[in-house]
Amino acid sequence: MGTRSPATRPDLQRARDALPAACERIVAAFERHLRSERGLSPHTVRAYVGDVVSLLAHLHGIDLAAPPKPRAAPEGSPPHDGSQPEDPGDVEAVSDDASIEGLDVRELRSWLSSQHTAGVARTTLARRAASARTFTAWAVKQGYLETDPGERLEAPRPHRKLPTVLSKDQATDLMRASALGAEQDNPVALRDHAIVELLYATGIRVAELCALNIDQIDFSRRLLRVIGKGNKERVVPFGQPAAAALQAWLDRGRQSLARTHASDDDAPVFVGVRGGRIDQRTVRKVVHDATSAVPGAADIGPHGLRHSAATHLLDGGADLRSVQELLGHATLATTQLYTHVTVDRLKAIHDRTHPRAR
Repeated sequence: MGTRSPATRPDLQRARDALPAACERIVAAFERHLRSERGLSPHTVRAYVGDVVSLLAHLHGIDLAAPPKPRAAPEGSPPHDGSQPEDPGDVEAVSDDASIEGLDVRELRSWLSSQHTAGVARTTLARRAASARTFTAWAVKQGYLETDPGERLEAPRPHRKLPTVLSKDQATDLMRASALGAEQDNPVALRDHAIVELLYATGIRVAELCALNIDQIDFSRRLLRVIGKGNKERVVPFGQPAAAALQAWLDRGRQSLARTHASDDDAPVFVGVRGGRIDQRTVRKVVHDATSAVPGAADIGPHGLRHSAATHLLDGGADLRSVQELLGHATLATTQLYTHVTVDRLKAIHDRTHPRAR
């Protein structure tokens, strides 16, 4: 069956193991398509594949909530004598020659309905419906399905929830507190200050920050060359405070922690205390710890700094399409979900532009 990415949920891994062999081959091919042809991130691939495994388990009546059951011994095999533990087999498998021909819009709706009954959030239902549509469209192109049932599938629209952001004063206090911590030239403090400055200055994603290499920084023009979702490259500017914090980390902090030299190919900008490329969990802790030092500030993570950067850009007069470009969103609708314009700014625009405003 080939190498798989690790399952994030044991029940889904059991279900994948219990899928008919024909289904498993289709899932593996879909996974390769997402990873190699579409260039999606490992996290996104895991989410899509997990959704498809859940869908196919529903199609074949595999109960994810059922306790593990032993597989039936092959016909003619000797009875178990107790000398070796039986293979738990997890969930009971179905016939290996079963595939996905029975996957129609009724099955898709039944699957989503079961998710809704189980209390799955609307945003998750919307994502799972999108995963199913992606899968069925791909399955038609590959000849596994004759028609695409996903074209007729609708999912509940997720509630639009305004993101939690810092005020401009809180963002200023956060950067000031972080800078004070870095004044003693402690390598970790220098790194952490550069992280919060760069996240707020650019609005880049935490995964993009972790993947950033030194040769992607242009200090002369204060630009980052970022590889975003789908391996799409974009150029993002950053300001003088972020440049100063980043330079201080590279000059006075990084060499104390890193296993690689700054001149090496693919040398990461940010490293952990063990010298390897920093991971997302560490960055999230850095941001949480930094915001906890600001009185009255919400407990936000890296994505909160991304929201804050976008919101403050809009409040300062940036147009939505420019913010879309900076954030690396494929559609403007996504940018509108990430950003929210203050009532005062909307009122000012209305007063300035509407002929009947006064």
